[in-house]
Amino acid sequence: MKILIDADACPGVIKEILFRVAERTKRHLVLVANHPVYIPPSQFIRMHQVESGLDVADNEIVKRLVKGDLVITSDIQLAAEVIKKKVLC
Repeated sequence: MKILIDADACPGVIKEILFRVAERTKRHLVLVANHPVYIPPSQFIRMHQVESGLDVADNEIVKRLVKGDLVITSDIQLAAEVIKKKVLC
């Protein structure tokens, strides 16, 4: 299981909590955004920057999903796509 974050609008405090979760649980955490996002040095945390554009980050998240993954988002349309793929949101 990996954790994917819709990082474009994710509050910094939530990202900090998820960084600690990734380290503690040794789960891979991927932040997807259309702009650079700070990540701490870690073998479990990665940042994937996509091009700017409507739903580009959302589409990348959906493309990367496999059953059992967890997605962190406040985007209802992305959450609906995640549910269709039978992963956790």
